[in-house]
This record gives sequence, C-alpha cells and structure tokens, in this order.
Amino acid sequence: MRTASSASVPGLVFLLGFLFFSSSSSSCEASDSVYDTFIQCLASHSDPSPPASSIVYNQSNSSYTTVLQSYIRNRRFNTSSTPKPLIIVTPLVESHVQAAILCSKNVGMEMKIRSGGHDYDGLSYISDIPFFILDLFNLRAIDVNIGDETAWVQAGATLGELYYRIWEKSKLHGFPAGVGQTVGAGGHISGGGYGTMLRKYGLSIDQLVDAKIVDVNGRILDRKAMGEDLFWAIRGGGGSSFGVILAYKIKLVAVPETVTVFRVQRTLDQNATDLVYKWQLVADKIDNDLFIRVLLQPVTVNKNRTIRASFVSLFLGDAARLLSVMDKDFPALGLKKEDCMEMSWIESVLYWANFDNGTSADALLNRTSDSVNFLKRKSDYVQTPISKEGLEWIWKKMIAIGKTGLVFNPYGGRMSEIPSSETAFPHRAGNIYKIQYSVNWSEEGEEADKEYMTQIRRLYSYMTPFVSKSPRGSFLNYRDVDIGVTKTWSYDEGKVYGAKYFMNNFDRLVKVKTAVDPTNFSGMSRASHLSNRDIIQPQSQLYNIYRDDNNNIQLKHLYFLIFKALLLSTLISHLKIL
Repeated sequence: MRTASSASVPGLVFLLGFLFFSSSSSSCEASDSVYDTFIQCLASHSDPSPPASSIVYNQSNSSYTTVLQSYIRNRRFNTSSTPKPLIIVTPLVESHVQAAILCSKNVGMEMKIRSGGHDYDGLSYISDIPFFILDLFNLRAIDVNIGDETAWVQAGATLGELYYRIWEKSKLHGFPAGVGQTVGAGGHISGGGYGTMLRKYGLSIDQLVDAKIVDVNGRILDRKAMGEDLFWAIRGGGGSSFGVILAYKIKLVAVPETVTVFRVQRTLDQNATDLVYKWQLVADKIDNDLFIRVLLQPVTVNKNRTIRASFVSLFLGDAARLLSVMDKDFPALGLKKEDCMEMSWIESVLYWANFDNGTSADALLNRTSDSVNFLKRKSDYVQTPISKEGLEWIWKKMIAIGKTGLVFNPYGGRMSEIPSSETAFPHRAGNIYKIQYSVNWSEEGEEADKEYMTQIRRLYSYMTPFVSKSPRGSFLNYRDVDIGVTKTWSYDEGKVYGAKYFMNNFDRLVKVKTAVDPTNFSGMSRASHLSNRDIIQPQSQLYNIYRDDNNNIQLKHLYFLIFKALLLSTLISHLKIL
C-alpha cells in the first residue's frame, strides 16, 4: 500500500514536467514576449535617453544575428543547433546595467554577461535554458591619466584598445595583460589576466587599484563602498560571481623606449628536447625583464612527423643586454644578434598579436577577429622540471595523438614575490610554468568535434604525472568544464573544481559570496560554492535559482516565474496531503 507521501512525489514531478513542456512555444514568440516585458521594465528603471528600445535586440530584429555573432570567438558555439538568447541587451550607460539586473529579477530569466567573447567554452553567450545576453561592448571608454599613471577602463574595452590609448598618451608606459588584442577587459582582468610582462609586473590584477561593480541589488559600488573583501575577490575570483563589473582603475607600468623580441625554432633533430629541458631550469629564474614562451607543436618535416619547439620572447631592454643575459643564463639556445628585433613596446604588442612588422598601431583598434576557428583549451601548472625522458615520452604521445599542441608560459620573477593569498588568484610561487593545451580545427560536424576533443583530453590525461597535484591546478581564464561540474549544489561538489582554480583561496571566496549575495541572486546555491562555468543542469532543477560562474550571473528560470502561481497552489495541496 502506497502512502500519500510516496504517491504525491511522482505526481508532483509529473506536474512540473507537464508544466515545463506544455509551456514551450516558438523561440521567436518567446523572444517577442520577453522583449516587450524587458523594454517596459528597462524604461521604468533607467534614464529615458537613450530609449530602452535602442539597446535591446530580439530574434525578430534584423540586427540580432550580427550582434550575436560579432563576439563569438569559437565556432563550436556558432552552429544552427547552438542555443540562442531570446534577447540581447547592449547597455550604453551604467544605468542600463543597473536596470538590467533589476529587470532580470522581474522577468526571471537567466542572464549571461559578455565583454569580448573570448570564452573558450562559449559560456558567456550560450545556455541550455532560455536566457538573454547582457553584452557590454558599448561600455568601452578608456580614460588614461599619465599624471598619476592610472587609467579607468570600462569592461567592454578590448586589450588592443587599452594598449592603443596608453600609447597615445605615453611611449614609456604600458600595462601587463594578454597578447590577444580583441580580448575584452572585463573577464580578462577579473580572472587574473596574464601576459608577456608578468615576470616583471605580475598579473593585470596586481596593478588594479579600484573598480566599479553593480551589485545584486543594482547599486554601483567602488572599492571603498564594496569593501576590501569583495575587492580582493574580484581580483582573480571572477567578477560576475559577485555582480557586473563596469570598469577597473589600473596602475600603468613603465616600459623602456626600446624592447627586443625574438623567435627561435628547433625540431627534435635540432636538439629541441635538450633545449626545452634546459629552458625549464632557467625560465622562472632568469632576468625578470625576460619572458620566453615555448610553443610545442606536432608538425611534418620532410614527410616525417616531429615536434617543433618555438622559443618566443619579449625582453624589456635592448638587444645587447638581452644577448648578455642569454649568454649567461641560457647559452644552449645559441641566440644571435640577427635573431633579435628591437622595437617600441607598442610594436611588440603588434608582434605578439601576430601582425606583420610595420603594421600601424591603429590595427589594435579593430575589435573583430580575422578568423574564428573551432577550438578547445585546457590548462595545467608544472612545479618540477620534466626529465628529458619524460619530454621524449610526451613528444611521442603528441605525435601519435595528432594535432594538439602545448604552450609553456614561464612564471617566477614578480609572480613568486606576491603571496598566493594577496588576491583570489592563487598560482604564484612554486610554479615554474603554466601549460596551455591548444587545438584548433576548421572541419565542421560532430565527427570532427569528437575527434579533436578526444585528442586534447587524451593529452591532458597523459600529462597527469608531470603536473601539479592535490589538487591539479587550473587557470580560471581557461575555464574548462571537463574538470568538474555541479549537480547537487553541495559545497563538497563545488570544491572539486573550485580548489583547482582557487587552491586555498576557495573558502574565503565562498565567505565573500555568502556575505555579498546571501540570497544567491547571482546564481550560486545557498551552499555558496563557486561553480564551474555554465554546466548544464538537470531539468528537475529548472525552477530553482541557478548557480553563477566566472563570467555570468545565473538567474531563476523563466518558466518558474510564468507558472509560479499554479506551482505554489499545487505544492500547497501536496503539502496538505503529506
């Protein structure tokens, strides 16, 4: 004999499923309905000029597809089957962002935040449930003050725009951030932000002196108003776990009049293994002005498969001093004067962004990418040099696997001087270099996707004995859904991958989250664990508050709002039975 309790649970589950599926309609109809509701709400919560209708695009709008695809940087998430937002909100002023948060509560729909779209797993613009995008590309003002060597940078600005605006005002100042000129400042800086000057100046967040964030209540807060705990959290912990970052105030750094770059390539027949091994012994200890990245790629030379090692460098000084440093600390590379190119710092930015020599700095203002590939990235940290035998074993695996390459980025220098608890970003002293796993492809279709995703995952697995352990560290800005997902919202479940990103800083981030967002508006569960990026949730949770990730605020599901009255009535009835 079944009890009322056992009978009621399946009935309730059935009812919820029925309500969910019976509510489905065409995406365009849903888009139009949400559009009308959002326009009315935005108009009542923001300045009348410009009008709300000028910043919101629904799927019926002729510009919708262009706006959506302009900042998609991974073709894996730009297919006919990729879930599309019902609307895209493109704020022009700060009050639009405040209104968007308040209206999100009213509409009850998931919100994604996009600043530049360089989100390797596409998580700033896709979801498996109805959602909209808050796209910050219009908020890209940059105000450089050479007098106090600072700049205010809005979240929608690209790194290329930032470098250009600094260069406009001074040829002796720069900023330590990434090499991709179309990367948005918003996610890049809040996730850590590294580049070719990290050994000299640390990460982008190490030069952050203030910020403006819209909190979950729609308030604009600066550093003083938000408090030091929250300011600590958004330096490496991901801004959108706590609100919407509007702008950062950064400290500019000194760059010399002349810098030097070089690229030296060697294959296995040209002693690449020995060079990579010796690079590991000096990469984090060499002069802090010197950054030498190593690119490792399987290639075909004279019909034979081999590994090519490319040593690519930025040196904050002239060629003569660089050669002196290399002769002393890394003579095995055999660097010669003809390998070196002297240039200005802004020219080195163009060089590292793969522009041809002589390209005008104006190219940094181009916000569009010349080509967009299918791609996947992963990350690791190496704390003990890999032996020559280990490297040779890795080369064989890379050649056998196919196309996946590795990028070794040296640490040390200033990175080893800053305590791991100084900011939410924890990967400091003790790390020789960070690995980026990289695979791009142009072939369309599920088979190609499966093939290349299998390749990179296999290489990642093979690397297990050589990388950091307990936990195996990962870089937040290379957010990787492979390393863990959240299903139950438990603290223990979230810590599986949270500890990989944040190490011993994880628990402090949890406390900050609990303090600034106790009702979990921005998407974390009441357990307040920092969740991995946009993990697909089971349908049984579609009427719950969703968790947040590094770049996106997650909100209550649209269908819960639509049917909440009926659900509430049904729940009360079942509770009475129970």
